[in-house]
Amino acid sequence: MQRAPQDFGRVLSSMCTEPHPDAREAAARYLADNPGDPTTYPAVAEMEREAVETLGEMTGLADPQGYVASGGTEANLQAVRAARNLSESADPNVVAPESAHFSFQKAADVLDVELRFAATDDERRGDLAEVRRLADEDTALVVGVAGTTEYGRVDPIPALADVAADVDALLHVDAAWGGFVLPFTDREWNFDHAPVDTMAIDPHKMGQAPVPAGGFLVRDEAVLDALAVDTPYLESTSQATLTGTRSGAGVAGAHAAMEALWPEGYRRNFERGQANAEWVADALESRGYSVVDPVLPLVAADVPRGEIEALQADGWRVSPTAAGELRVVCMPHVTREMLESFVADLDAV
Repeated sequence: MQRAPQDFGRVLSSMCTEPHPDAREAAARYLADNPGDPTTYPAVAEMEREAVETLGEMTGLADPQGYVASGGTEANLQAVRAARNLSESADPNVVAPESAHFSFQKAADVLDVELRFAATDDERRGDLAEVRRLADEDTALVVGVAGTTEYGRVDPIPALADVAADVDALLHVDAAWGGFVLPFTDREWNFDHAPVDTMAIDPHKMGQAPVPAGGFLVRDEAVLDALAVDTPYLESTSQATLTGTRSGAGVAGAHAAMEALWPEGYRRNFERGQANAEWVADALESRGYSVVDPVLPLVAADVPRGEIEALQADGWRVSPTAAGELRVVCMPHVTREMLESFVADLDAV
């Protein structure tokens, strides 16, 4: 039996959204092209180069290296893998804030690298003193998050870069969700603000590209070289990506979405999303809920678990943070009318 795809009309906690129409069309056209073999499939390879150039423009990197990955999990794993491969330690470790995405746990497990979690501070950002305490001569990678998945917080990236430099480690920024909204803020988070080595930034989140379309960016090509393996039976002789064969849909969709929306379309998405986040935060606070101030288009509020479950039973796709707060992510598909309906249903609960 054929099933209908998800209707986004009641999706409020997902960091995926409806693709831009141009991106949807482009993805379908390049479905069978393989960016993993760029010599055989030059058209999609050229689009990937252009997509990486646009991501570099967004993130303050004049000569970006990298590729369109499957998402933040792959990009984060690749950052850990590159740092491990470049490390001179026999027992390398990674220091990340406890607010880091769970993909770092997967990366540490797969790559057999010790993962050290630093506590967060009162602003829900990585605590610098804790990061300094945990980082040592065996640290291969220090991680900062630019737009945490639970609270939308931005870690102090320039200060984390100083910590990484002190122990001769690489610095990775996970901007998988925040990377498409932070260019329109005054926050310091990218390659131009600090000596960032690698970054995750996902077109399939706020970028309105079809899933899967992540981004893995590096400042120095030597980092990609540390990931490369020989590919003797392909026309292309080496490959730095984690996956081998991959659909050109992700590359083509990301390229088309960014061509259509960067920069002004993304600026409008951010401004609308931020206004919606502030509106729903005010609405929840006025009803007596404790609300975490939305510094980016993401709201967390201490709505009781029973009320969250009642909203889920009513068809709202919402989820809690690890601490149990309700999360509302104001993605491009989220309208004020949706939020008004959501608050009305919460009142009824």
